[in-house]
Amino acid sequence: MRRGFNRRKLAFMIPIGILAIALFLLVFGGAVMLLWNNVLVQVVHVSVISFKQALGILILSKILFGGFRGAHWGRHRWREKMNERWEKMTPEEREKFQQEWKNRCGHRFGRRFEEERGAEQQQ
Repeated sequence: MRRGFNRRKLAFMIPIGILAIALFLLVFGGAVMLLWNNVLVQVVHVSVISFKQALGILILSKILFGGFRGAHWGRHRWREKMNERWEKMTPEEREKFQQEWKNRCGHRFGRRFEEERGAEQQQ
């Protein structure tokens, strides 16, 4: 019997996500504030900043220099590498690779998932 995505999992994931974002902001905002106050104040003679100002600088620098690419940036390289590897495979190796993929993930993404879903609906 397949267990799906339920409300308990969602109720657990939302606070964890909020906690992860808060921890990220706390760590990197604190790092920006400490570096600014300990380095730039003495070297460039700028004023001391607060934690909120450090968060603003962090977000501004992310927008100006980094963008919000997130996980999508690395996917293109992975896809290129996988295409190169696929092109170098012999037909036998491709068949073996496809079979292994079906064995590992077929129960979640392939035909077996549809079969399990049909069995659940019949019961």
